[in-house]
Amino acid sequence: MTESDAPQREPVWLVAANVVAWRRCGAGGQELRPGTKCFKGGAKVYVADAYWGPGGDRVTVVGRERHTSRWIVIDTATRHLHSFRPKLVHTPRVLERLSEARRARGFSSADYATEVSARLERYAGQYRAETAPRSPHPDRCLCHACLTGESA
Repeated sequence: MTESDAPQREPVWLVAANVVAWRRCGAGGQELRPGTKCFKGGAKVYVADAYWGPGGDRVTVVGRERHTSRWIVIDTATRHLHSFRPKLVHTPRVLERLSEARRARGFSSADYATEVSARLERYAGQYRAETAPRSPHPDRCLCHACLTGESA
Protein backbone atom coordinates (compact mmCIF):
# COMPACT_ATOMS: atom_id res chain seq x y z
CA MET A 1 0.00 0.00 0.00
CA THR A 2 1.50 3.33 -1.03
CA GLU A 3 1.06 6.63 0.68
CA SER A 4 -1.48 7.78 -1.91
CA ASP A 5 -3.58 4.62 -1.27
CA ALA A 6 -3.78 5.27 2.48
CA PRO A 7 -7.15 6.66 3.58
CA GLN A 8 -7.05 10.38 4.39
CA ARG A 9 -8.25 11.15 7.90
CA GLU A 10 -10.41 14.15 8.63
CA PRO A 11 -8.61 16.98 10.47
CA VAL A 12 -9.54 17.31 14.14
CA TRP A 13 -9.75 20.34 16.43
CA LEU A 14 -7.33 19.90 19.33
CA VAL A 15 -5.75 22.21 21.87
CA ALA A 16 -2.02 22.71 21.29
CA ALA A 17 0.21 23.49 24.27
CA ASN A 18 3.87 23.56 25.21
CA VAL A 19 5.59 21.69 28.02
CA VAL A 20 7.09 23.99 30.68
CA ALA A 21 10.85 24.43 30.36
CA TRP A 22 11.44 23.84 34.09
CA ARG A 23 9.12 22.54 36.79
CA ARG A 24 9.37 22.64 40.56
CA CYS A 25 9.43 19.32 42.41
CA GLY A 26 10.87 17.66 45.48
CA ALA A 27 10.54 18.68 49.12
CA GLY A 28 9.06 22.17 49.28
CA GLY A 29 9.42 22.62 45.53
CA GLN A 30 13.12 23.46 45.87
CA GLU A 31 14.25 21.14 43.09
CA LEU A 32 13.95 22.06 39.42
CA ARG A 33 13.67 19.55 36.61
CA PRO A 34 13.58 20.20 32.86
CA GLY A 35 10.32 19.32 31.10
CA THR A 36 8.63 16.12 32.23
CA LYS A 37 9.63 12.48 32.29
CA CYS A 38 8.16 11.92 28.82
CA PHE A 39 8.56 15.33 27.10
CA LYS A 40 11.40 17.84 26.72
CA GLY A 41 10.83 21.35 27.99
CA GLY A 42 9.18 23.47 25.29
CA ALA A 43 7.89 20.45 23.35
CA LYS A 44 4.63 21.00 21.49
CA VAL A 45 1.86 18.61 22.50
CA TYR A 46 -1.78 18.30 21.50
CA VAL A 47 -4.42 18.00 24.20
CA ALA A 48 -6.95 15.46 23.03
CA ASP A 49 -9.08 15.14 26.16
CA ALA A 50 -9.43 16.71 29.62
CA TYR A 51 -10.88 15.23 32.79
CA TRP A 52 -13.31 17.85 34.06
CA GLY A 53 -14.51 15.84 37.07
CA PRO A 54 -11.51 16.48 39.36
CA GLY A 55 -11.10 20.04 38.03
CA GLY A 56 -9.06 19.61 34.86
CA ASP A 57 -5.88 18.59 36.64
CA ARG A 58 -5.09 15.80 34.12
CA VAL A 59 -5.19 15.86 30.33
CA THR A 60 -4.58 13.32 27.58
CA VAL A 61 -1.87 14.58 25.23
CA VAL A 62 -0.26 13.44 21.99
CA GLY A 63 3.36 14.45 21.47
CA ARG A 64 6.87 13.38 20.57
CA GLU A 65 8.53 11.36 23.32
CA ARG A 66 11.67 12.80 24.91
CA HIS A 67 14.18 10.08 24.02
CA THR A 68 12.93 8.32 20.90
CA SER A 69 10.94 11.13 19.20
CA ARG A 70 8.10 8.67 18.59
CA TRP A 71 4.53 9.96 18.82
CA ILE A 72 2.93 8.85 22.09
CA VAL A 73 -0.43 9.32 23.82
CA ILE A 74 -0.15 9.85 27.57
CA ASP A 75 -2.03 11.43 30.48
CA THR A 76 -0.12 14.27 32.11
CA ALA A 77 -0.67 17.00 34.70
CA THR A 78 -2.15 20.25 33.40
CA ARG A 79 0.32 22.27 35.48
CA HIS A 80 3.20 21.01 33.30
CA LEU A 81 1.74 22.69 30.19
CA HIS A 82 1.34 26.33 29.13
CA SER A 83 0.30 28.49 26.13
CA PHE A 84 -2.89 26.56 25.37
CA ARG A 85 -4.38 27.41 21.96
CA PRO A 86 -6.89 25.81 19.57
CA LYS A 87 -5.46 24.16 16.46
CA LEU A 88 -6.89 22.23 13.53
CA VAL A 89 -4.57 19.22 13.26
CA HIS A 90 -3.86 17.53 9.92
CA THR A 91 -0.69 15.61 10.94
CA PRO A 92 -1.23 11.94 9.95
CA ARG A 93 0.78 10.49 12.87
CA VAL A 94 -1.18 12.51 15.43
CA LEU A 95 -4.47 11.44 13.87
CA GLU A 96 -3.32 7.79 13.88
CA ARG A 97 -2.43 7.94 17.57
CA LEU A 98 -5.78 9.55 18.34
CA SER A 99 -7.67 6.80 16.56
CA GLU A 100 -5.74 4.18 18.57
CA ALA A 101 -6.45 5.85 21.93
CA ARG A 102 -9.80 5.13 23.56
CA ARG A 103 -10.71 8.45 25.14
CA ALA A 104 -8.95 10.79 22.74
CA ARG A 105 -11.47 12.16 20.23
CA GLY A 106 -10.56 15.81 19.87
CA PHE A 107 -13.03 18.66 20.23
CA SER A 108 -16.20 19.20 18.21
CA SER A 109 -15.57 22.76 16.98
CA ALA A 110 -13.12 25.65 16.96
CA ASP A 111 -15.27 27.59 19.44
CA TYR A 112 -15.31 24.71 21.90
CA ALA A 113 -11.53 24.21 21.51
CA THR A 114 -11.04 27.94 22.21
CA GLU A 115 -13.18 27.70 25.34
CA VAL A 116 -11.30 24.60 26.54
CA SER A 117 -7.90 26.21 25.90
CA ALA A 118 -8.83 29.28 28.00
CA ARG A 119 -10.13 27.09 30.81
CA LEU A 120 -7.01 24.86 30.77
CA GLU A 121 -4.69 27.90 30.83
CA ARG A 122 -6.50 29.16 33.93
CA TYR A 123 -6.35 25.73 35.62
CA ALA A 124 -2.65 25.26 34.77
CA GLY A 125 -1.71 28.59 36.37
CA GLN A 126 -3.79 27.77 39.43
CA TYR A 127 -2.20 24.32 39.83
CA ARG A 128 1.34 25.70 39.36
CA ALA A 129 0.64 28.27 42.10
CA GLU A 130 -0.49 25.47 44.44
CA THR A 131 2.83 23.62 44.07
CA ALA A 132 4.62 24.31 47.38
CA PRO A 133 2.72 27.59 48.00
CA ARG A 134 4.42 28.53 51.28
CA SER A 135 7.88 27.56 50.15
CA PRO A 136 10.17 30.24 48.69
CA HIS A 137 11.54 29.72 45.23
CA PRO A 138 15.26 28.89 45.02
CA ASP A 139 17.76 31.59 43.98
CA ARG A 140 17.67 32.26 40.24
CA CYS A 141 14.58 30.12 39.89
CA LEU A 142 13.89 28.88 36.37
CA CYS A 143 10.36 27.54 36.95
CA HIS A 144 7.65 28.61 34.52
CA ALA A 145 6.00 30.94 37.03
CA CYS A 146 9.24 32.85 37.67
CA LEU A 147 10.32 32.97 34.01
CA THR A 148 6.96 34.38 32.84
CA GLY A 149 6.23 36.57 35.86
CA GLU A 150 3.16 34.46 36.64
CA SER A 151 4.00 34.32 40.35
CA ALA A 152 3.88 38.11 40.80
